[in-house]
Amino acid sequence: MAGFCSVPPEIIFPAANETLELALGSQVALNCTARWTADGPCEPAPAWAKDGRWLDGESSRDTVWTGRNASERFLASLLHVNLSREADFGVFACWFGNATATFTLRREEAAGHVSAVLAALAVLGLLVLLAALYVKCRLSVLLWYRNRYGELEMNDGKLYDAYVSHANAPDDRKFVHFIVKPQLENRHGYKLFLDDKTILPNSEPSADLIMNVSRCRRLIVVLSVAYLEQDWCNSNFREGLWRLLELSKKPIFIVFESQYRDIAHPAISLLKQHRSAVTLLVWRASSMTPSSDFWKELCLALPRKVAFGATVGDPQTQLQEDKDPMLILHSSYLESRGDPHPDGDLGLRGSLFRGPPPPRMSGAPAVPAAGALEDVQLRDSQRQEIDVSDLGSRNYGARTDFYCLVTEDDI
Repeated sequence: MAGFCSVPPEIIFPAANETLELALGSQVALNCTARWTADGPCEPAPAWAKDGRWLDGESSRDTVWTGRNASERFLASLLHVNLSREADFGVFACWFGNATATFTLRREEAAGHVSAVLAALAVLGLLVLLAALYVKCRLSVLLWYRNRYGELEMNDGKLYDAYVSHANAPDDRKFVHFIVKPQLENRHGYKLFLDDKTILPNSEPSADLIMNVSRCRRLIVVLSVAYLEQDWCNSNFREGLWRLLELSKKPIFIVFESQYRDIAHPAISLLKQHRSAVTLLVWRASSMTPSSDFWKELCLALPRKVAFGATVGDPQTQLQEDKDPMLILHSSYLESRGDPHPDGDLGLRGSLFRGPPPPRMSGAPAVPAAGALEDVQLRDSQRQEIDVSDLGSRNYGARTDFYCLVTEDDI
């Protein structure tokens, strides 16, 4: 053909070696198009080869046409290949004289579902693991976060952390005194006020109840069967619940698992309906262990505790340097040294408690006898007085629970 064509043909498609991935059993048409200049009796004949072996001319179909320029000719050779066997795949070459183009046919791998199924199972397992960790460790994480970054409730004038109301029944007393009290006070450091009396005898809170609850930061009600048998629980528990909500912020009700499921008491149904306003905890058989969810939920409902070293008096008042003698727990505190800071609690540098100065006489002091001198010194040492000259400058704005102590003569 080089003798017939002065200019060798140029393959314009495919522009480069082409690789096709096809499925077994499919059909494909390989198109090889060439262009040359028709300056004489020149018409190149295409040829096809597979894996280096020539194919017969009957397997392809050729089409020739003239371009816009009369001297420019095009020839397209179309080879149909049936990929019914593995041997039908390979490298097909299209020859136009010295010009050649190749098609590489590869078998397409069947889309495997094993990897997709394994990936889906891995994602599902991860979700299940995260859900299990959330259920198992949710309370621990919330408790850790609350104890580290939660709001502190201190200097609010409260003397107790929780007011515990329970029925005067043997089982209730055992539960409160031998389970709740040791766990909360000894293990978690809370201070409880226990009361086995009826808190709402006439559907109205008594003066003692109002005073005692106001001295506690939370209200805990052990709602046992004996407790539900009280008159106010059977007749007007709804009104009593609103009274308790007025006295305490989100009171805590402890119910037992058996009565929570089996007893159809109106009080239980009412507490279930108002879960947002109260904290309802269920005591189960597994709640006895100190690490159970019951104690974690109860601690989350109680105020955040702050760990202090060995201090005298209420540590929450010690933070504000409140040295009120009415709040002193130990008499040895009276022997403490004065506040060195000039702007301290009382603004004093010396001792807060001192005796009167010795009397001064204009004339020469009489020398008393040895026994009388010892009696005078003993009386002076025992007669300790408090310097209250500047108590009016004290700041009592941080506390709200001070009491006025009067005598019968004052009344």
